[in-house]
Amino acid sequence: MCSLKLQLTQLGISQIPQKQTSIHNHTLYPVILHMGSSTFRRRTTTITCGLRKMGPKKPLWRSSFLSTEAIQAVQSLKLAKSPAKLQQVFDTKIARLLKADLLDTLTELQRQNELDLALKVFDFVKKESWYSPNVSLYYDMILLLGKNKLIDKAEELFDELKKEGLQPDVRAYTELIGVYFQVDKVGKAMETYNEMKASGCTPDKLTLMIMVRNLEKAGEEELAASVKRDFEEYVDEPEKFLEEVERKYAREPIGI
Repeated sequence: MCSLKLQLTQLGISQIPQKQTSIHNHTLYPVILHMGSSTFRRRTTTITCGLRKMGPKKPLWRSSFLSTEAIQAVQSLKLAKSPAKLQQVFDTKIARLLKADLLDTLTELQRQNELDLALKVFDFVKKESWYSPNVSLYYDMILLLGKNKLIDKAEELFDELKKEGLQPDVRAYTELIGVYFQVDKVGKAMETYNEMKASGCTPDKLTLMIMVRNLEKAGEEELAASVKRDFEEYVDEPEKFLEEVERKYAREPIGI
């Protein structure tokens, strides 16, 4: 994913208060910037947070910036230390968020690896009247569960995705494959890879690279060789791609 940018408008007074002299007694007073003034509107600060690149761009209904409401929602959720306070946050803040802000709140919780909170917001999203099943929501959660090695829950979400009538795409399959490699379940990773091909979903270069790297790392040379043979079918220049894979192996390990 691209870097996430938070744009916050500076409120109240400027960073270095300007002084203004009273015409009556020469006393210095700070100049306050009012919200409606042109000076106020021009003063903004952009904060950029680096994110892991996670594949295709998100749908257009996800905004490029976190709104003030989304930022406050994330902070309130993290500060709620009891079930009662957490429910209060959902009732007073989360329930009032616009669609884009709610989805951005979920994305930010995933970025911060706030697993429990992300799962709760994810369940809340699925109950909204505007919600329609979306594969990208699922594979982001599968990725998060994989990072936390919660294999059973990741498999549960993958099955739920299918029950929703969604067809897993290459990204969804690749995330699940990555979950299995995280806990050394090589057989399940290979099974999912074969299921992906059988479904008519074409492995992309990232999927192939992850498969070969992790199979060789696990000592499964024959399985790795079988995936390399798939280069002929799925890659335009298989020999060149194989060289690229081997060059990247020499430089650094490939992860999911």
